[in-house]
Amino acid sequence: ETYTAELLSHDPKTDLAVIKIEADHEFEIAPIGTSSDLMPGEDVIAVGNAFGYEHTVTRGIISALHRTVQVSDTQFYEDLIQTDASINPGNSGGPLLNIDGQMVGVNVAVRAGAQGIGFAIPIDTVLCIATDLMSVRRLENKWHGLDSKQLVAHETEGVLVQGIDREGPAATGGLLRGDVITSIDQKQVSRPLDIERRLLGRKSTDTVEVTVQRNSQPVSLKLALSALPQAEQKAERPRDQVWDTLGLKLEQAPASRFQGSRSPYRGGMTVVDVRPDGPAAKQGIRRGDVLVGMHLWETVSTENVQYVLNHADLGHDPVKFFILRGSETRFGHLQLGSRTQR
Repeated sequence: ETYTAELLSHDPKTDLAVIKIEADHEFEIAPIGTSSDLMPGEDVIAVGNAFGYEHTVTRGIISALHRTVQVSDTQFYEDLIQTDASINPGNSGGPLLNIDGQMVGVNVAVRAGAQGIGFAIPIDTVLCIATDLMSVRRLENKWHGLDSKQLVAHETEGVLVQGIDREGPAATGGLLRGDVITSIDQKQVSRPLDIERRLLGRKSTDTVEVTVQRNSQPVSLKLALSALPQAEQKAERPRDQVWDTLGLKLEQAPASRFQGSRSPYRGGMTVVDVRPDGPAAKQGIRRGDVLVGMHLWETVSTENVQYVLNHADLGHDPVKFFILRGSETRFGHLQLGSRTQR
């Protein structure tokens, strides 16, 4: 079956997205497992449409855990599952299953130039990212004031409250650190993602019933969301000087990228987005490049880049930059853009 999907949220670093489709029937849902107890040698199954061949299933083992892999000029992954189950274009993006049929990863890549080596994002990582992508804070500017984590191999199924904002709605509703949330509005809660799903679409005036286990006893509480405080909304949308002046979004490149190699650089900033009309785009800088220097200075951190942009001696002259593209160093000159452009 073919559907048109609506993109709800996207994480550029992992290229994971939450999409929504409309259908007139219920879907069969793959059971979700955990990646916390995976072991090298364990049997796994990759499912997808490899090279367009629908419903392809390939079998292998977990070859290794916690791999760091650069799969292209624009995509760099950390903490991946390595498997010899065949992963090709078409089943990249599909599930990696254990022998119980539980989803333990999301297939992301096959190593270019190698045979029988594939990689998957651990499902525990996927669920953490999905929780953020579907949070009421991110999608609706609302606030519950909870910090929670999933309980694994615990006698009580639910979500552990490991932190409470003292001034947040959860604290007002009577939730305490150490509570285990078992249901919201009488619907079972098994992981932090379930909390966000249960609360999405609620008005700030709505009150939901939350059941928790406290000292091995069930306790019923009331929780009402509130609008995210204005100070936090502003804090989450800070003015981005690098985006304004260079047309770049940057994040620190992993130190492992520069360790154990002959690279002359101590570190750099990975380009995760490029503004089409910005100075960087005009110089051919693209996603996946690593900015390693500007003017006379290295760019190992955001602070380094901001220092260059704020340096009084630069005047209005173009700024020389150095980037790594693969193993090759390239350079050019950036004419800084308007500091007020968004």
